Amino acid sequence: MLAVFLIAFIYISDTDTDEKVIARQGKVSFFSHTSVEDIKAENNQVLSVIDLEKHEIAVSMLMNAFIFEKALMREHFNESYIESDIYPKAVFEGDIIDFDPLAKGTQTRMVKGLFTMHGVSKELEIKTKIVQDVNGYVVSGTFETLVQDYAINIPPLLAGNIAKSISIDFRFEYEPYED
Repeated sequence: MLAVFLIAFIYISDTDTDEKVIARQGKVSFFSHTSVEDIKAENNQVLSVIDLEKHEIAVSMLMNAFIFEKALMREHFNESYIESDIYPKAVFEGDIIDFDPLAKGTQTRMVKGLFTMHGVSKELEIKTKIVQDVNGYVVSGTFETLVQDYAINIPPLLAGNIAKSISIDFRFEYEPYED
């Protein structure tokens, strides 16, 4: 579904490609802190597109592209929790509220949209920093999400190892989209 969305978004859209920017290697990381252990992982292969005219943003990431400090953490994340063989991607589709693509410098804006992970979709509203520079745009931010919101089952024996609330950081460096 996401592939169809991104293809439609990029190729079939009735707007000029100069009005789209793309981040091919965006970064998303998450952090879980408990008294037992800290878990952090980073994904540097996140794809995102912004339609500057419509102020729409789409993000797609492969869940098995997260890199962990320990190989066993990655295995448990993909096989037991996220089930990346069944739910290979997480997707966000939304709008950047009151975004001015012509404004130079830094804007702080809310991004509202639907985030789908582990087969569960949830409305999110995320405060983002948008910086326009000579190369394009940099969009970054941090938000918290609850593990239980995405039907991720944590065995009781391991519940103390994983925080109930996970901190998510993201950074996308956009450049003009070219065919």
